[in-house]
Amino acid sequence: MATLIVKSPDGVEREIALVKRITSVGRDEENDVAVPDPAMPRTAVHIHWDGREYNAAAHEGADMTVNGKRRAAWRLGAGDRIRVAGTELLFDPAPRAAPARPGQSAGQRLLALESLVRFSERLLGANDLARLLDELIDALLEVTHAEKGFLILFEDGEMTVRAARNVARETIEGAMARVSDSIIQRVIDTRRPIVVADALHDSEWSGSTSVVNLKLCSVMCAPLMQKGDVCGVIYLGNDSVVSLFDDRALEALTVFAAQASLLVQNGMLLDSLRRENVALREAVSSKQYGELIGSGASMREVFRRIEKVAGTDISVLVSGETGTGKEVVAREIHRRSGRGSGPFVAVNCGAIPEALLESELFGHVRGAFTGAIATRPGKFQAAHGGTLFLDEVGEMPAALQVKLLRALQERSVTKVGDTRPEPVDLRVVAATNKVLEDEIRKGAFREDLYYRLNVVSILLPPLRERGEDLVVLAKYFLQKYAKDFGAKVRGFAPSAVVAMRKYAWPGNIRELENRLKKAVVLADKALVSAEDLDLRPENLEPILPLVAAKEEFQKRYINEVLERNQGNRTKTAKDLGVDPRTIFRHLEKLDAERRGQKLPPDEEDDA
Repeated sequence: MATLIVKSPDGVEREIALVKRITSVGRDEENDVAVPDPAMPRTAVHIHWDGREYNAAAHEGADMTVNGKRRAAWRLGAGDRIRVAGTELLFDPAPRAAPARPGQSAGQRLLALESLVRFSERLLGANDLARLLDELIDALLEVTHAEKGFLILFEDGEMTVRAARNVARETIEGAMARVSDSIIQRVIDTRRPIVVADALHDSEWSGSTSVVNLKLCSVMCAPLMQKGDVCGVIYLGNDSVVSLFDDRALEALTVFAAQASLLVQNGMLLDSLRRENVALREAVSSKQYGELIGSGASMREVFRRIEKVAGTDISVLVSGETGTGKEVVAREIHRRSGRGSGPFVAVNCGAIPEALLESELFGHVRGAFTGAIATRPGKFQAAHGGTLFLDEVGEMPAALQVKLLRALQERSVTKVGDTRPEPVDLRVVAATNKVLEDEIRKGAFREDLYYRLNVVSILLPPLRERGEDLVVLAKYFLQKYAKDFGAKVRGFAPSAVVAMRKYAWPGNIRELENRLKKAVVLADKALVSAEDLDLRPENLEPILPLVAAKEEFQKRYINEVLERNQGNRTKTAKDLGVDPRTIFRHLEKLDAERRGQKLPPDEEDDA
């Protein structure tokens, strides 16, 4: 950095290191260079560093000469002499001899500390975190002579620019596109600050896409630390001047960043608490659906149906693949109903042996069978006044389906071994992962019981069809288990998000929750990777050729329309605008696939 030699009228000579972007000279003590010259204006000259060169400008009303000629402004060069009143200023673009360097470094450090003190004072009375971070970057630009500065924090597993400023104290738009992710990643990995003198021509960085695209010159980046982990970075740059930053500038930035980390953390904590309180109040006022999370069209339809049926006593059938959250929906229906203060009793019809299921549902009297040493009520009696949830009702044996139908019709049950019916007042919500219409056609499920249970149906979509809900759910589970287990994970690496979106999730939400629980416990880094989730490339859904993808879609779509038309082939063909033979060929092909056969090529082509 340059030096200004000040010769006062009394003959005293001083050397001033130009450590600031704008240095003011004048009689007033508030100037950066105060000169005891009574004839000099209160502020006479401003010396401005534009990133490449120093420029001198006369303040309003000041009479300035440069090298003996009157000038209003002048681009300074080596040996230029500025005179105002009886004071002479000699400009030297290079630092002075060795004795001057310690003073210069001390001056820069002092300026950094002064800026830090001013920032700390503002923090005490600050309510607006965004404005506070802008002021932090403005102070850093003044200290380091950078032309742009960014404060980047890691929030919810992603890099977020919380402040982006230029030397004119203006906010920079599109900030993430203006920084080098390679340099930032190096600082994150090493947890140490870095200074790059000429990034574009540096052999270490010239191969970086971000460095080449941005045509970077001088870059300086330092980590912000929180409990031993990198919580963000301060990134400073100048794209016009090479070798702008040196070790002394990096030292000043490091000192500033170390203290600023604590200040920013306090500000972030206060801001986080405010936002959490606001979010909590909003959640309570809007009556969020308990543990039901989602904003897609399919989940909004689920919420709408819950709202409609919750206040009634009609039976509800919840269908969907294993792990989609059918019991969570049943509990939400119960919670929102007039029976919410009563019991919620769940029974898995597929997990109880057939010989014991009747006793489990209806109870038994003493001596009804071997081992029945006492009279015991069943799940129906336990759910009196509340809700009975029959999970996997499609697994119920045919003989017991008759007794269940009678219990639902008569609102009474008879214990095994007893003859006296007991009235029960309850609401039944059933769930299945099977297509009960198919089970009826196969004779495995009673049609009259189906219509008794399926007064209103709620279909839960599989996780792979819920779009961005997948990422929302993943973040919810990550935060939940990170808090429960005291883990350090903070979010997802980009590769993990991509892998989650590509994976088919056959186990749906239950599988997602279990994979995330495991990843939170075993992950070594702050960001969960695809490997932590065991989502390796071989586990992901393969990319189909376009022809195969079209064929798969066509098959699925015809099946959906057939189901909507209750299997009516003629109506399906009419709705789809195709020849009825196309639907017949489609069904023949499906039947052949079930038998493990393959249609002849000509028939396959026709289909």
